[in-house]
Amino acid sequence: MKVLVTGVKGQLGYDVVNELTKRNHEAIGVDIEEMDITNQACVSQVIKEAAPEAVIHCAAWTAVDAAEDEDKKDTVRLVNTAGTQYIANVCKELDIKMLYLSTDYVFDGQGTTPWKPDCKDYKPLNVYGQTKLDGELAVASTLSKYFIVRIAWVFGKNGKNFIKTMLNVGKTHDQLKVVKDQIGTPTYTFDLARLLVDMIETNKYGYYHATNEGGYISWYDFTKEIFRQAVLLGHDEYREERLHVAPVTTEEYGISKAARPFNSRLDKSKLVDQGFTPLPTWQDALHRYLQEIDF
Repeated sequence: MKVLVTGVKGQLGYDVVNELTKRNHEAIGVDIEEMDITNQACVSQVIKEAAPEAVIHCAAWTAVDAAEDEDKKDTVRLVNTAGTQYIANVCKELDIKMLYLSTDYVFDGQGTTPWKPDCKDYKPLNVYGQTKLDGELAVASTLSKYFIVRIAWVFGKNGKNFIKTMLNVGKTHDQLKVVKDQIGTPTYTFDLARLLVDMIETNKYGYYHATNEGGYISWYDFTKEIFRQAVLLGHDEYREERLHVAPVTTEEYGISKAARPFNSRLDKSKLVDQGFTPLPTWQDALHRYLQEIDF
């Protein structure tokens, strides 16, 4: 199968292209240099010339706080909503599949019940969440051959993420404050890429949630496990005796520009119901990831 992948320079796009290639699919990875998704004519030309059988749309504006800046909002909408609509339009014209990556941020993050993939109780708290929701709606209203996959707490080898930030900060500080009241599950792009290719090989269209297994945790819990595993790999600078991690509430930590959801729990049972293999545990994913990166 020939598959066009947007956002190839990002954490997920990079791993998706590698997974497609590993399975002997023809992967066409594009980023802004090859296809500016905010340019409708460019999107149409590039996809039609590539003539893929499917598009996996990983490209997005993901700088959540920066998206709140007045001078950035139009650009965020162009990238996350208009760009997605342009891609969906071409997929409809060519009658091909589209897989769109979305986020738990389409919900308001209240309560403690895991969000189900077919829940329509949307209530984004910030510009990023609203533009990603609008992208979802663009795909669902334009196409019948689509997958919308919501993910959360993403980390991968090719880009910035929470793990890399904690490892870097942990080297230069002896005390850290990390929020304990935002709950979710991490998603390793290497594992997610396998699932996305599994999906695109089928016609089991619809909404899905995908994160690693292993249970729901706070950012504080995640940080503690990052440092625990780093010590096991011989990085003594992250020992508890040297580096104290204090759990704090979101309010105590300080308000960021963009409101964050407290409840990022995603119900992933539909994956099994549809015959897909769930991702490994986040603890196992973290272990493999730390062995992949230099820190």
